[in-house]
Amino acid sequence: MPFVKLNDLPEKEIVPGYRVRFVHSDSMTLAYWSIDAGAPLPEHSHPHEQVATLTDGEYELTVDGETRTLRPGDVTVIPPDVPHSGRALTACRMIDAFHPVREDYL
Repeated sequence: MPFVKLNDLPEKEIVPGYRVRFVHSDSMTLAYWSIDAGAPLPEHSHPHEQVATLTDGEYELTVDGETRTLRPGDVTVIPPDVPHSGRALTACRMIDAFHPVREDYL
């Protein structure tokens, strides 16, 4: 499926306040998030490399104990198995790329 309309994909709430639409290729998963203001993301890790891009809003992200406030256009590379957590300071939109495919999100 080379062409996708995001609005045609089902939206899922993975964590309270975190709604997402997924696009999967053979080797990666893209996650298009809409996040409610104030919504926390508990600390977690996974075996996937992750590249997170904030497109709208402000988001406080902690990666391996280092905390930064992300603004639109900021990109964070999270290596596999590194603990990370976050909190939406405002309503946000974020795009995550995961490699390899997030089988748990299929």
